[in-house]
Amino acid sequence: EGNYFDIYTEYGKNESTDIYIRIVVINRGSQAAPLTLMPTLWFRNYWSGHPGKKKPIINLLHHETEGPYVIADHPALGSYHLYFQTADQHLFTENETNQERLFGVPNPTPYVKDAFHQVIIHGDDDLLVGKTFGTKFSPVYSMTLQPEEKKEIILRLSEKPVDKDPLARVDLILEERRKESLDFFKCLAPRQSNPDLNRIMHQAMSGLLWSKQFYHIDVDLWLKGDPGFPPPPAARWQGRNANWGFLNNQDVLLMPDTWEYPWYAAWDLAFHCIPMAFADPVFAKQQMILMMREWYMNPEGQLPAYEWNFSDVNPPVHAWACLNIYRIEKSVHGRPDVNFLKKAFQKLLINFTWWVNRKDKNGNNLFEGGFLGLDNIGIINRSELPAGYSMEQVDGTSWMAMYALNMMEIALEIATYDDTFEDVATKFYEHFVMISASLNEAHLWDKDDDFFYDVIIAPDGSWDRIKVRSMVGLSVLFAASTISSETRARLKDFDRRTTWFKNYRRSRGKYLPNEERRNDDDLMLSLVSKDKIIRILQRMLDENEFLAPGGIRSLSKYHEQHPLTYHLDGQPLHIQYDPAESTINMFGGNSNWRGPVWMPVNYLLIKSLKKYHHFYGDEIKLECPTGSGNMMNLGQVAEEIAGRLIKIFMVDENGKRPIHGGAAFYERPENKELLLFFEYFHGESSKGLGANHQTGWTAVIAELINDEAWEWER
Repeated sequence: EGNYFDIYTEYGKNESTDIYIRIVVINRGSQAAPLTLMPTLWFRNYWSGHPGKKKPIINLLHHETEGPYVIADHPALGSYHLYFQTADQHLFTENETNQERLFGVPNPTPYVKDAFHQVIIHGDDDLLVGKTFGTKFSPVYSMTLQPEEKKEIILRLSEKPVDKDPLARVDLILEERRKESLDFFKCLAPRQSNPDLNRIMHQAMSGLLWSKQFYHIDVDLWLKGDPGFPPPPAARWQGRNANWGFLNNQDVLLMPDTWEYPWYAAWDLAFHCIPMAFADPVFAKQQMILMMREWYMNPEGQLPAYEWNFSDVNPPVHAWACLNIYRIEKSVHGRPDVNFLKKAFQKLLINFTWWVNRKDKNGNNLFEGGFLGLDNIGIINRSELPAGYSMEQVDGTSWMAMYALNMMEIALEIATYDDTFEDVATKFYEHFVMISASLNEAHLWDKDDDFFYDVIIAPDGSWDRIKVRSMVGLSVLFAASTISSETRARLKDFDRRTTWFKNYRRSRGKYLPNEERRNDDDLMLSLVSKDKIIRILQRMLDENEFLAPGGIRSLSKYHEQHPLTYHLDGQPLHIQYDPAESTINMFGGNSNWRGPVWMPVNYLLIKSLKKYHHFYGDEIKLECPTGSGNMMNLGQVAEEIAGRLIKIFMVDENGKRPIHGGAAFYERPENKELLLFFEYFHGESSKGLGANHQTGWTAVIAELINDEAWEWER
C-alpha cells in the first residue's frame, strides 16, 4: 500500500583505515511506523574450523566524555575502534553456528550468531543481558517515525583512537568524498551535456564499483567439512563441484549482483571488466588474470563457471575481454601493457586447448559446449542430451571462431613488440580457417530460411536441424577481425605463411573463410560471407523477428505465431516466444532466455557491426527496420541498436523510463531518478526483469553511452 522505509547508507573515508558511516532512515508511508535499526560489526569465524587459532574479540568500553564505544582486536588486522551515537541497547554475541537449529545437536553456548534474532524478534531480553564482549556486536536503535520523518545514525570505524568528538566531522568528510566522486565521474562522462545520459552512466559505473565483494570458497574444505562440526553428507563427494577440490578462491571480485548472485560468474566478469577498464584498468586486468590463476583454473584448462556449478561451460570470452581491456587502457590512458597480454595469452592457450580437446567430440571443428550460458534459449537442455545423441552447436562453433581470432589478434599485437609471437599468430589464423570451413560446410546453414540452426545427431548417425530462430544463429556475426596492411608489412613471416596456407587450401579445393581486401590492402576475416551477413541481418533487423524497441531479442518474435514442437527420443519438446520470463521451465527452473533483450550479446553484436562497417563502409546498406525503406550502413545500424538499448534507461516523451515498466513506485519523487541495472529486459516494453541489481554485465551501457556520445550530440 505504498508504506515503506527508505534507508540510505553512506560510507566516506577520512583516511584509508578511518571510515565515516551515515545511515538515514525515512518513513515513506502514510502513518507512523516503528523500526529497529542494527548496524552490526563482526569477525568472520575462522577459529572454529582452525583449533588453536587465536580468537578475535570485540569489547565494550566507555570514554570519559564521549560515552560507549567498542574496540575490535584481531591477531592479524590489529585493533579498530567503532564509535557510534547513543544507542538503546548494546548487544554482543559470538559469530558461532547455531548447531541446534542446523544439526539438531546441543549448542555449547547460547551465544550463537542468530541470538540477536531471539532478542529483537522473539523478545528474549534476558538472553544477552550483561554480555559486554564477543565476536559480533550491534548498537540497537529503536524508533517510531511519523510520515516523511527522517532519522540519522552516525558511526565511525577507525584504526586510530579518536579522543574528542569522533563523529563531529561526518558531514564535512562525506561532502568532500561526494565532490571527489562527482569530479571522478566527470572524467568518464561522454562528450556531451545531456544530464540524463550522464546520470545513467554515473549510476552504472557506481553500481559496478559497488559490486566488488570479498569471496572465499575452499572446495576441499567444503567437501571434507569444518573440523569440530558434523561431517557433510557423503553425497557431496559425488555431487556438483566434487572434482574441483583444488579450487581455493580468496579474493575481492566483481560479482554479478552482491545481493541476488553473490558469487563470481566467469563470463559475466569478462563484461564487467570492459567498463571497469575506463575507471580502473589495473583492477580490470587483475580480475582477468585472476580467473586464469592456478587456484581458479582447472589443471586441465577449464575456467570455473560459477559456484552453482564450476563445471558448467560458459562462452569463451576472456581473450576478447583481455584484448579490449588492453585497447581501452592503450587508447584512453596511453599505456600499452604488453606484459598483461603476454600473461593472459599463456593461460588462454591452455584454456583454448581444453576447448579443442573436450568440446569437439568428433574432431571436426564443430563444437558442442552444452550450456554456454544460452541454454534456456533452445528447445533442448543442451547439457543433458539423451544417451547416444550429440549436438553440433552454432554458438559453440561461433564462440570458438571468435576465440581463435581474438588469440590471433593478441599474438599479432604482442608480435609488434616481440617477434617470437609471430608464429603462434599464424597458428590461430589457421585454426580460425578450419573452424570457419566446418561451420559453413556442415548442415548448420538452412538455405530456405537463410539462417543457422543447431543440428542434433542421433545414435544411428542421422541428423536433423532444430529450427529455432534465436541468438544462437546470430552468434556467427561475433567472429570478425581486420588485419591492417601495416601489420602485414611489419610481420612478413605471418603474411607469407598465411598466404601459403590460403594457396594450399585453394589448390586442394578446400573451403576458405570470408576474406576480403580493400584498396589499401587491409584484410577482413569473418566467419560467414558478405552475402550471408546481409541475409542474417535482414532477419535480425525485422521488428517482427529480432529487432525490439530496446535492442535485439534473444528469441525471434516469429515463434509467437509459430511455436515449435520437436520430438527427441520419443519426448515432445516445445518452444515459443515469451517477451519476459518463460512459461516453460527447463534449465534452472526458469527459462528466461525465451525472448527478452540481454545486454552482453547485444553489446557484442554492436561491436561486430562496427568492425564490418569499418571495412565495408557504405558498400553494405540495409533497411533498418527491415521493410521500412530507411537505408543504413552497418555503422548506422550499430548506432540504432545502441540507441535503443540506451533509451531503455532514458526519460521518454511522457517523462517515464521504459526500464520501470510504468510501476507506480518509480513515479514517486524520491524514486524518479533511481536506476537499477537489470539482468535482462522485456522484449516488447523494455521493462527491467530478472535480478534487479545485476549491474555487472548491464553496466556495459556506460561504455555504449560514451561510444555513442557523438551521435547524441548530432
